[in-house]
Amino acid sequence: MLRAPIRPHLPLTLALFAAAAGCGPAPCPAAPEPPPVVAPAPPPPSAAPAAALPSPEEATRFLSGVDADLRRLWTHSARAAWVNQTYITDDSDQLSAAAEEASMEYLSRTIKASTRFDGLAIGADERRQMHLLKLGSVLPAPSDAAERSELAQIQVGLQSTYGKGQYCPARLKGKCLKLDELSNVMAKSRKFDELLDAWTGWHSISPPMRDRFKRYVELGNKGAREIGFTDLGALWRSGYDMSPADFEAETERLWGQVKPLYDKLHCYVRSRLREVYGKDKIGEKAPIPAHLLGNMWAQEWENVYDLVEPWKGQASLDVTKSLQKKKTGPKAMVAMGERFFTSLGLEKLPATFWDRSLFTRPKDREVVCHASAWDVTYGGDVRIKMCIEPKEEDLITIHHELGHDYYYQYYYKLPVLFQQGANDGFHEGIGDTLALSVTPGYLKTLGLVDKVESNPKADLDYLMKRALGKVAFLPFGLLIDKWRWDVFAGKVGPADYNKAWWDARLKYQGVAAPVARTEQDFDPGAKYHVPGNTPYVRYFLAAIYQFQFHRALCKAAGQTGPLHTCSIFGSKAAGDKLKAMLAMGASKPWPEALRALSGETQADAGALLEYFAPLSAWLDEKTKGQTCGW
Repeated sequence: MLRAPIRPHLPLTLALFAAAAGCGPAPCPAAPEPPPVVAPAPPPPSAAPAAALPSPEEATRFLSGVDADLRRLWTHSARAAWVNQTYITDDSDQLSAAAEEASMEYLSRTIKASTRFDGLAIGADERRQMHLLKLGSVLPAPSDAAERSELAQIQVGLQSTYGKGQYCPARLKGKCLKLDELSNVMAKSRKFDELLDAWTGWHSISPPMRDRFKRYVELGNKGAREIGFTDLGALWRSGYDMSPADFEAETERLWGQVKPLYDKLHCYVRSRLREVYGKDKIGEKAPIPAHLLGNMWAQEWENVYDLVEPWKGQASLDVTKSLQKKKTGPKAMVAMGERFFTSLGLEKLPATFWDRSLFTRPKDREVVCHASAWDVTYGGDVRIKMCIEPKEEDLITIHHELGHDYYYQYYYKLPVLFQQGANDGFHEGIGDTLALSVTPGYLKTLGLVDKVESNPKADLDYLMKRALGKVAFLPFGLLIDKWRWDVFAGKVGPADYNKAWWDARLKYQGVAAPVARTEQDFDPGAKYHVPGNTPYVRYFLAAIYQFQFHRALCKAAGQTGPLHTCSIFGSKAAGDKLKAMLAMGASKPWPEALRALSGETQADAGALLEYFAPLSAWLDEKTKGQTCGW
């Protein structure tokens, strides 16, 4: 699942999507030529002196100029970012920072210039583009040139620090471990101390980010205030066709719907982990130590499925073992993902996708392996960047990243300001929606499971594995931005960054640091999206939306029976519904996009609760009489 997604939606200035990587059918080429040095950005388009009363025609010309300028600037920025993330060097850092600075400078000026048209009677499309322009950067820069340059350098530097991160334990005598290697330890080991070593090792990469992050907050807030927002968090919360306060209340409403199910899952999983690691490691009403859940950030728990499986041997769900046994390569795994989309009647990925994507970690250079999806030219040059391994988690991530690319494919002919999801949760949810159709029956068609059991016990095993990913993720998807919103608003100061981080993780997840942490640590920086300047609540929303999308597409496909058994693979009717929504991009408020797909206009977790209803009832029985909560 998370993954990052993030594409240069509107570059770093609008975030970067997570994706996979490789060199296609040809041998990997030598390092590409660096992107051209970005020339100074043009002045924002303007049709008349400031004192003149603008006309609707002037607004149209203004937006036409903005569209041309942003396509050029964002393409430069995306090319520089691609090279930087696939060839991390001091030089590529500087090229990426220069491109980001140019985009930042142009956006700051142009957003201010657009206020001249506030209140003008213009068409709905023009009015929405003006609105989206004001939200066009998730990191607006101050107007001061020195501060703008500093912010661009900080942003690129934080991301490169993360990309270069590694842990060099003394016992290995000079050998260093990167995140993917440490993550494999977290997934496979059942030794308390070995897991602790991997966890603390990775979290040692982030303390050097702390001072730069503090300055990033100061400068980002200053830039946000200059374009009319109280702070960076208020800007981020303004992108959902409602006020920032209403959006924050909306996220709490959705969390309230799903929290009872999460609490039951937490109670059950904790009791099973206690049987493995002992009461001295996990007390009766204690939070779960963060390193025992099979994932570096305890955000998804599928890797401890073998410890919590309801009925042993009832369901053949070891997809990783099948992928490895069949020696399925990265490109073949991506082709599996593409096959699902094309079965719905969607177009094949372009040949350039296979030539230009990065699918494996190169041995000769540093790269940012965090998965992301890209349209580098805002014109159909789609790619993924990802260090793919033959395991189920990566197969699901591929579907997620291709969801981004197919969104790009269907809206790239729109004005550039409409080249976004209906909101960012929609963009994150599309690939995950299709991944819900990767059922045991579908996996059997791929030859990745030997048989499909159809009985209540097998269903519970399947739903448990799904819940360890989908339900376990929900509070994590919410808390990262809850923490950042408070940081941006000044409710959490630099002296309490780490304390507030772990307070949030305790409150929402019931998870605690496995060893004492202090303000010398900076544990938020060990999660890509914090140094990567990527808003995160989109993933929480996606975790809700995808079940609404899935239910609607299953209905379109004529599926009957329990929601968790539905696969829309091969349904052109479902594909038509999906294409209609994708093609809208951000041209309409998100409730209209939701209605185009599902007939609904409000986000609702009811479909998620319906999907997991059999597991929820089973958890009620299994946790009866237990001490739950933390």
